[in-house]
Amino acid sequence: MSEDHEGYAPQSGDPSFDVESYDLDLTYRVRTNRLEGTAMLSGVVREQTRSLSIDLIGLRVSRVRLDGEKRTKFTQGPRKLQVGAPRELRPGERFTIAIDYAGAPAPRHSRWGTIGWEELDNGALVASQPVGAPTWFPCNDRPDDRATYSLSITVDAEYAVAATGVRTDVTRKGGMVTSRFRSDVPTATYLLALQIGTYTPSPFEVPGGITGELHTAPTQRVAAARAFADVPKMLRAFTDAFGPYPQQHCTLVVTPDALEIPLESQGMAVFGSNHLAPDSERLVAHELAHQWFGNSVGIGQWNDIWLNEGFACYAEWLWFEASGRQTADASAREHYRQLRGEPQDLVIAEPGPDLMFDDRLYKRGALALHALRTLLGDTVFFDLLREWAADNRHALVDTEDFRMLVARYSPRHGGATLSAWIDQPSLPSFPRR
Repeated sequence: MSEDHEGYAPQSGDPSFDVESYDLDLTYRVRTNRLEGTAMLSGVVREQTRSLSIDLIGLRVSRVRLDGEKRTKFTQGPRKLQVGAPRELRPGERFTIAIDYAGAPAPRHSRWGTIGWEELDNGALVASQPVGAPTWFPCNDRPDDRATYSLSITVDAEYAVAATGVRTDVTRKGGMVTSRFRSDVPTATYLLALQIGTYTPSPFEVPGGITGELHTAPTQRVAAARAFADVPKMLRAFTDAFGPYPQQHCTLVVTPDALEIPLESQGMAVFGSNHLAPDSERLVAHELAHQWFGNSVGIGQWNDIWLNEGFACYAEWLWFEASGRQTADASAREHYRQLRGEPQDLVIAEPGPDLMFDDRLYKRGALALHALRTLLGDTVFFDLLREWAADNRHALVDTEDFRMLVARYSPRHGGATLSAWIDQPSLPSFPRR
């Protein structure tokens, strides 16, 4: 685990092992908020150890089996499940851990607010960024520990489920319905999502032959169809700008409840009923862009969060430009004027945990990209973006990786231009051609 991860989320994750795949078999009762499940974690040891520390919050473990051993010893605290090994585990050894658990899932309290599993008026949602995944499944909750997933979720038959991954099967039995999903792309724990409600899906086109789905409650169907009508155009614009859509599916969910903010996950984004208004169009573009930047091109350390949010924010401006609303330069000038009136105390390359989701980080990150576009010109700039997305598809990156790419495209001025925006608290002059 890096010092950065320890500083930003010191109670999350165990560096002594990586999980390579999760197999989750869950049953959830909406009316009683009761979750029961078995999680199978398959992993590999990275550091010699006699115990494995699993993140789990608010749910009680009843049984653990390490490599099938029924008498596996374990202890559970408020945040961690400690699994004892019968002998020293050495680097390179592979293992499985089966964990039976149950309880009433609830969000966890953090410096970023309440995050994780959340009950709705008639359903539930998951919003895990950055450390909410342990509120609903046992995991090694590190952003750099990406894995594949199989998820089976059984709910009462009147409810529908949307989840990360491709839906592979749906069966009904005794008033219950079981949906199975499979995700073969490397996914961070915070990007695994599950949404439960009285939803019906409507298809939409995704470039590359994928059929997307918009899940809404029947009473919202007309309003949602209107609010998300431009999604296929957005995806085409982003495909032109960034390269092929990188996920196995594209699922959008609109809850009947109002949500403070929308949130992306792997191949998915969830919105509240309050995001059906026309002024939420930029948020739709933002969450879709995360499928390239944040969910495919991912970060292993939270201090690099600007690589997710700055890129997605700039995509908002690119969408307004592509749709003929206003140029990205006009958007950049508008937000630059706003930033001039804000405190100049944020270094976005190392924002610190309290400011990692500060709106200034989003806007300065976007302005850094606009400064590079101004320096390089459109043709070279978009070549750079497409190379960044293609070469790091479903991989982990950091700010240094981006500096190196920029320096290759602009050996004389690129590094200094980027550094002025991300390494200093003071706001640079607006980029000029």
